[in-house]
Amino acid sequence: MGELREGARIGTWLVCGIVGLAILYVVGAFAFGGAGWITAPFRGEVEERERTVGSGAFRLTTYEEFFDLCEAVQNAEGTILALQQERESASEARRAQIDQSVTALRATRIESVNDYNTKAAQEHRAPFRDRDLPYRLDVDAEKTTCTA
Repeated sequence: MGELREGARIGTWLVCGIVGLAILYVVGAFAFGGAGWITAPFRGEVEERERTVGSGAFRLTTYEEFFDLCEAVQNAEGTILALQQERESASEARRAQIDQSVTALRATRIESVNDYNTKAAQEHRAPFRDRDLPYRLDVDAEKTTCTA
């Protein structure tokens, strides 16, 4: 009977050892392989950002984009001013056309201002805005200054 108990004890230790090794293996596989699987989206995101934000083409395009957006705002303002001056001496039919054009240009100007402000606020684009350009453009301003 003593030998039977000793054999059961050894068998219990053997089963516990095998189960423990299996658990250790599963935990290790998850910790190393699973951690890679869990962090894959983050690592892919960083890799994608480095490919775009870190590239010279992205930097140059973003830098020029701020100037283009600011210039679009100024162009709309200039056209609005020219149309308003023309309106003073225009016929009634032409005034109606001018009013429609001015309304459309104001909407286009607001879109350009909002686009500029949105991009200027983006963390990955803001560093590429020229220091002479305004941080934000004002939708209500009559004249926008973009210095180069």
